[in-house]
Amino acid sequence: MAVNKGLFTSDTAEWETPQDFFDELDQEFSFDFDPCATIENAKCAQFYTKENDGLSLPWYGTVFMNPPYGREIGKWVARAADEGKKGATVVCLLPARTDTRWYHEHIWDAKNHRPREGVQVRLIRGRLKFGGASNSAPFPSMVVIFGHKEGDNRD
Repeated sequence: MAVNKGLFTSDTAEWETPQDFFDELDQEFSFDFDPCATIENAKCAQFYTKENDGLSLPWYGTVFMNPPYGREIGKWVARAADEGKKGATVVCLLPARTDTRWYHEHIWDAKNHRPREGVQVRLIRGRLKFGGASNSAPFPSMVVIFGHKEGDNRD
């Protein structure tokens, strides 16, 4: 059986958030900060790059996070979950990998068949077209919101 390697690998772990998709979320949440951007794909005025190491530095304000989608993604999701527990609102654009350890440890409460306390999950219909890509992503996506309570939006 032939395997489509494009479904499992990528030339990069960084997928630039589509601008219109970000704008819609920004209108709802009014983002202040992105802990894991690049100079080329930053969506927030305040951000850290790989060189800054956003996992080890403080996060602040309302956070938008589209982490690198490689092996380190679990560390980013864990940090977002921790920040949410401390009261921050962290909105994450993530691959919808519901079979992963990070999903079950930080997002989904399997015992109660729902998202963990203080977590919202929004599945995205269809596939996003990241950055300047000519094709849609080879994976489904989701928005996971840590620490946000319904009706908690800024004006």
